[in-house]
Amino acid sequence: MKSFTYATARSPESAVELVRDRGRFIAGGIDLLGEMKDGLAAPALLVNVKSLPATRDIARDGDRWTIGANVTLAQLAAHTALRESLPGLAEAADEVGSPQMRNVATVGGNLAQHSRCWYYRHPDVNCLKNSGRRCYARGGNTKYHSLFSGCLCLSPCASNLAMILSALDAKIVVQRGAKTVTMPIAKLYDSAWREARAHNSLEKDDLILRVEVQATRGVRSTYLQMAEKAAFDWALVSCAAAGRIEGGKLRGVRVALGAVAPIPWLVEEANEYLEGREPTDETATRAADIILRGAEPDAHNAYKIPLARALIRRSLARLAT
Repeated sequence: MKSFTYATARSPESAVELVRDRGRFIAGGIDLLGEMKDGLAAPALLVNVKSLPATRDIARDGDRWTIGANVTLAQLAAHTALRESLPGLAEAADEVGSPQMRNVATVGGNLAQHSRCWYYRHPDVNCLKNSGRRCYARGGNTKYHSLFSGCLCLSPCASNLAMILSALDAKIVVQRGAKTVTMPIAKLYDSAWREARAHNSLEKDDLILRVEVQATRGVRSTYLQMAEKAAFDWALVSCAAAGRIEGGKLRGVRVALGAVAPIPWLVEEANEYLEGREPTDETATRAADIILRGAEPDAHNAYKIPLARALIRRSLARLAT
């Protein structure tokens, strides 16, 4: 790890100004410090953003929850009122890493983390995402890689929270220069779909400030994942679902798959199909067919297809109970 300078920002504006050109933001630091140790990042300046005002708060105003970027995943999972209102969000936070990691990992960091692809992280490989000329997953081992990709890179989105926030149609508030910009969660990742070297749509000096989620009365949510180990492991496939049950029918349901694409995989056609239908296994199976249409598995990651089908069925069944 190369030497660096450390500074603490007192406002979002000063944080952005400090990080410009030569720095990186640091809060929990789990992902960034790992990249620095692996030689993937060598910022001259680390800008501490843990003390920025209002970024450690969880607040509710009517039907809207506001969650600061520096809220830890442990706080998110343990917040009683939030868990009652948005259980899927707490479930997703619970699945990240170990208790020790959740005590320091932040909401903003989880959303902005970089690829976990073993080719990208390998110290002796210079892959396409790391300024190289090829994606070594294509023609290589794709056990943990995407079923869908709009670019050459097959690295999937690594954020648990991105999936449930997509299902909840959340908004992200970002400090960009002297202004704040609000974007849908899909916008936060769409560059990764189009550009092999992008992890997300954030500019180098964009700083996530908070997440805003509507919690309309009657909305239910859930998050499920399959992993090789029951705890402290990355999802092989994850599924988040949110919506209402009215008169025994599905209303406003959104389903997002994780670990299958460089973005949260949400198919509007499937959500439209679910509207007004009874939450039966037949309905869930048909929705899974639509969501997984166009998947391009190979010998290493074809197992993700049946996992995804099972998680979609289970998630929709949980919404109905």
